[in-house]
Amino acid sequence: MADVPAVEMKKTLGLTGLTSNAMALIAPGAFLWLTFFIQAGTGVTGPSMWMGVIGALLLCLSTAVCYAEMAKLYPGTGSSYYFAEQAFLNRERAWKYARISKFIVGWASHLYYWIYPGVMVGTMGIVCGYLVGTLYPNFMSASNPGMLFMMGVAVVFSFAVAYIAYRGANASTAINLGINVIQITALMIFGVLALGYRMNHPPGSVAFQFDSTSGEAYTYEFKTTTAMVGGVSTDTIVRDANGVPQPQLDARGKPVPYRVSYPGHDAAGNFLTHGDAKSVVSPHRWSWVFIQATVAILILVGFESVTSMGGEAKNAKRDVPIAVITSLLVQGVLFYCFEYFAANYFLNSGYTMQSAMGSAAPIGDMMVMVGDALFGQGHGRTFMLAEAATVVLALIGTTLSCMNTGARVTYAMGKDQEVSNRFGLLHKNNLTPHRAVWSLAAISAVIGCIAVAIVFGDGGAPSAAAISAIPHGIFSSFGYTTHDKMAALPNSLLTVTLASNFGTFLLYALSCTLCMVAYHKHPKFNAVRHLAIPLFGLCANLACMGFYLVGPFMGYGTKMEPLLALSIAAVWGIYGSFHFLKMGKASGKSALIESRPTSA
Repeated sequence: MADVPAVEMKKTLGLTGLTSNAMALIAPGAFLWLTFFIQAGTGVTGPSMWMGVIGALLLCLSTAVCYAEMAKLYPGTGSSYYFAEQAFLNRERAWKYARISKFIVGWASHLYYWIYPGVMVGTMGIVCGYLVGTLYPNFMSASNPGMLFMMGVAVVFSFAVAYIAYRGANASTAINLGINVIQITALMIFGVLALGYRMNHPPGSVAFQFDSTSGEAYTYEFKTTTAMVGGVSTDTIVRDANGVPQPQLDARGKPVPYRVSYPGHDAAGNFLTHGDAKSVVSPHRWSWVFIQATVAILILVGFESVTSMGGEAKNAKRDVPIAVITSLLVQGVLFYCFEYFAANYFLNSGYTMQSAMGSAAPIGDMMVMVGDALFGQGHGRTFMLAEAATVVLALIGTTLSCMNTGARVTYAMGKDQEVSNRFGLLHKNNLTPHRAVWSLAAISAVIGCIAVAIVFGDGGAPSAAAISAIPHGIFSSFGYTTHDKMAALPNSLLTVTLASNFGTFLLYALSCTLCMVAYHKHPKFNAVRHLAIPLFGLCANLACMGFYLVGPFMGYGTKMEPLLALSIAAVWGIYGSFHFLKMGKASGKSALIESRPTSA
């Protein structure tokens, strides 16, 4: 028999192992590649991308302090779900609310932990589609990969990562540690090269421009002609039989060199590039910063994951708080700020923010360009593929870490019979919550498929010319209709990302509140760490949640996706209320605890 409820987790993780697991979930390699594309598609707010990351970072730092402080008081398995119970049980008068408070926190955390892995497996589908399209452009478009192909990758990837999680924390930790070193090194190299490219290409100098169809960069102006595409007269690039864009020739029959510029906006008012470094780090509009932060939170979450591994930590009270803060500072402050600055500063007339909106992997496109500039034309693709391999590794690490965390929160709720008690079982040999792991794998596969179903909807809808250039085939072109029809549909990846992020804001707001409750009248109370910082974190999280509703009606960013995300959260909350009452009735528990446990 595989299920043995009495078996407990082994304490095998030290500070390095705990920090590596959290850093794997934050994963700057995976998320710069992933989230730059999503953030580029948030309406007119693109100029504030870097400051949006800073806003999300401040929010996360305040929340990380709350998690670290609670981990000092209550080391154990279950993260904020466990903290919620202990914080109320240790109050003289509020102990009766322990069950309902921990259920609310646990249920909210599932909106984050159950959707987030689905976003990651969907992203793996997009990355693989981009890579296959780059290597085999006659089979698939790199900029607009096939929906069915991406879905297939998402399903396989979900269960493959679940198998690693099923094998145990030690295997996961070893994998995450190696992945962290590789992906951080690779993305730092890209950041340095992107900065070098910008500084070595002043306005008017000969530079590269990227061609999304061939997936290559060229140093000449493209020859164009007017053609009817989808019944509309459109300027299209003239190509040879292999799809290579042909150069525009001057009076002497020589290719006209492409000269770079850094325009701020196009004729329609769409943001294109930053004119200088100051523009990259400027807020532009604070409302735009809030919109960008609601997406950027995706790149920073994960620092709290180690608080779910207290039962596997050798010295939980000492190491878990350190791992929470260290993982966020190293990844968020040291790497993300640099990488996002470099990627935004790189933007130029040869590859604008509008180019990024229409690509499955804008960071990959940029790598092709900087690789060509450094190693010679034609070698940029090789550089990109090498960097993409590290992104794939990073996606494995971040998905694995999130599955481990989500499964352990579900395991804690299963042990308490707040969800089916089959989730509260550990595997006899691996000592992992395997039922929760495999269930989460199935959920992630479904959400991943939903995420890639209309990944080029709304503002990211490809042009008529781009759609006509997609190779025909069930794995490459199925699901692509017309530009207008796709523009009228919500971006599915952005929708599930915002739904996951809303769960994150909700969970973090509750956790900041729990920190204030836990330290209220406590002998170790500190006004800064246990009141001022949690209060700031609470307000910041609530403000970001509010922008889901306020932003669309004020004309900031996109409209369909945040409102759909709110609908998903509302349905989850309503279902949770019924589930809470149902489980309480089945187990004979009342909403409020009737007698205080003697062990509290």
